[in-house]
Amino acid sequence: MSQQPGPQHEPVMLARMTELLSPALAEPDSVYLDCTLGLGGHAEAVLRANPGARLIGIDRDADALAFAADRLAPFGDRVRLVQAVYDELADVLAEAGTPRVQAICMDLGLSSLQIDTADRGFAYAVDAPLDMRMDARDPRTAADILNTYSEADLARLLRAYGEEPAARPLARAIVAARASEPFDTSARLVDLVGAVAGRPGRGRRTGHPAKRTFQALRIEVNGELDALARALPAAVDALAEPAAGRPGGRLAVLAYHSLEDRMVKRVFRAGATADAPRHLPVPASELRPRLRLLTRGAEQPAEDETAGNPRAASARLRAVEKLQEVAA
Repeated sequence: MSQQPGPQHEPVMLARMTELLSPALAEPDSVYLDCTLGLGGHAEAVLRANPGARLIGIDRDADALAFAADRLAPFGDRVRLVQAVYDELADVLAEAGTPRVQAICMDLGLSSLQIDTADRGFAYAVDAPLDMRMDARDPRTAADILNTYSEADLARLLRAYGEEPAARPLARAIVAARASEPFDTSARLVDLVGAVAGRPGRGRRTGHPAKRTFQALRIEVNGELDALARALPAAVDALAEPAAGRPGGRLAVLAYHSLEDRMVKRVFRAGATADAPRHLPVPASELRPRLRLLTRGAEQPAEDETAGNPRAASARLRAVEKLQEVAA
């Protein structure tokens, strides 16, 4: 794979992400875990802002890891990169001999490398193979799903993962169309979605008619929500406790659609809520909140950022700090 010229990608809410994580990384030999390393933009900024910190970077995409390795080479042995899915973070940290870390970043969006590489099949704006795998080693593509799922299962995933108002008629149309010719590239699917879901009366929508269908297929191909459901509690567990004047570990998550953001919100809110009955004057430690919210609701990019980087427009940033361990 050629490294020149490299893909262009603007890390979303870079300054705010660095600001939120840095207080936990001020001490020497602090560890920063980037669960979705991508092209390494957030990691580079965090390492520059915290000269004593080390990075463990995870990504499932081998191409992204190769570009990130090149970008982060100037940091030398402060950087350790691993090809893995973010729900494997506990195993990655155990392997590194660092079960607890001071800061964790999860940016749940696609990288520009994935969007702009036509043969990856993530973009509906160009005709390309319906692949959508973040890890090329995975066996199932978007075309496999379109050509083998039952009408009921297609409707379920379009509704659940795409929040597509026309899920049922669209699933019916896909099954009818593949009977004459299987789906293999994106343009035919985009045309079909436009003809079915774009009709008047098929629900309010913003953006391209195929946006929800492509989101649903990408989530199903890569098991994104199942992985996030496992990764969020694992990330909270991996945060270090406060100690000797050192703040607790911090976790910041960038989500790009309501399904992801809802999951992040629930986990953070549950961790920041006390389980103690109100009549207890001094609740036991296990009944006190485990987390402190660092953001008030979900923060969004400023207008000047979205003007220069429209792909940032749907970003929602939430962050927490660990207050204490709670025994399972």
